[in-house]
Amino acid sequence: MAESRIVHCIKLDQDLPGLDKPPLPGELGQKVFDNVSKQGFKMFLDHFKMIVNEYRLDLTSPATDKVFEDQMNEFFFGGGIKLPDEYVPPQEK
Repeated sequence: MAESRIVHCIKLDQDLPGLDKPPLPGELGQKVFDNVSKQGFKMFLDHFKMIVNEYRLDLTSPATDKVFEDQMNEFFFGGGIKLPDEYVPPQEK
């Protein structure tokens, strides 16, 4: 088994195991690969799943790929995440 690489996660501000490979091709994928931990990336995937459900996005659509990249860029390198205006967080029981 390969030794896992350690990155300083831009999201969690800690040195943690990094991704095994860039999550997508190109500059953004490489930037995420270099700066985001597996744990930080899982947080993004959970966030994106909420976006997909909230907006009922079609995962086969190229437009959704663009939303994915925009959300990823904003989540890790932008001003943070912006939840959809219509989003209502689940109520604590």
